[in-house]
Amino acid sequence: MTHAGVTAGQIKGQEHWTQKGDAKLFLWEKRAPGGAKNGTILFVHGSSMASQPTFDLQVPGRPGSSAMDYFAERGFDTWCMDMEGYGRSTKDRGSDARIAEGADDLEAGSDYIFKTRNHAGPLLVYGISSGALRAALFAQRHPNRVKRLALDAHVWTGEGSPTLAERRKKLPEYLKTKRRPINRAFVRSIFERDHPGTADDNVIEAFADAILALDDSIPNGTYIDMCNHLPVVDPTKIKVPTIIMRGEYDGIASFQDLLKFFEALPNPDKQFAVMPGIAHASLQQKNYMIMLHILHSFFSQPDPIYSTYKP
Repeated sequence: MTHAGVTAGQIKGQEHWTQKGDAKLFLWEKRAPGGAKNGTILFVHGSSMASQPTFDLQVPGRPGSSAMDYFAERGFDTWCMDMEGYGRSTKDRGSDARIAEGADDLEAGSDYIFKTRNHAGPLLVYGISSGALRAALFAQRHPNRVKRLALDAHVWTGEGSPTLAERRKKLPEYLKTKRRPINRAFVRSIFERDHPGTADDNVIEAFADAILALDDSIPNGTYIDMCNHLPVVDPTKIKVPTIIMRGEYDGIASFQDLLKFFEALPNPDKQFAVMPGIAHASLQQKNYMIMLHILHSFFSQPDPIYSTYKP
């Protein structure tokens, strides 16, 4: 049994495909067994892996390891999608998958979700790392499509980021090619760069297995954007309710950078959450249940009855 009498076998995954021009985009859906009483979530992946390894990772003996299962058990329909250049989506068009292109992918994906599930309504959107930038830009462009926005491992200007300072040293390499190779050592480095010990080894290995089953190389576009082109989103133009989720040890952005972004968000329905004992990849950390609790609380929060805010 899982949550509220829902058994794991009741939650089934379904493949979907849509187009963005000539590119085929893969979407993965897991529906709430009793119907989407609490809304529809779209999960947005980061720079270095496709969507299913991030949001539907199955690790025996680790309840809630799949964020999609966790939320489907709690009455949410859940979706994730592979950006162009990742996973099962088109990889042969020479795209380097910049942040803006990811927001285009989310436009195409949300078009498909609204067409396929006409009851979906505005989406609850969660993005992690460069996925947070994609999600934020999507919400900036299409506020009517987003009910609530969660930005985890987000970065605004990059000021004070140790991760991006190191990454910039390799920028000439990234600019020479469209894609970079990945391997098991690279996946492990995600968990070693900020604060080793925040993730269990068996989870890191399962995560690496899932990532490398789909990709042996990934696009450079988000790395180039995060090194060279920040900021790529404008917080003053994000009008939807928003939460910033920051791991205690995450090196992708300084607290000061994120607090300035948070202060500039115009909608008073906003939160800033620090996740203790968590580094960069929150769903694969030992303290992942804290992340899930924070996100569930924000996505299930009632809308204000009284508000003077006008978008």
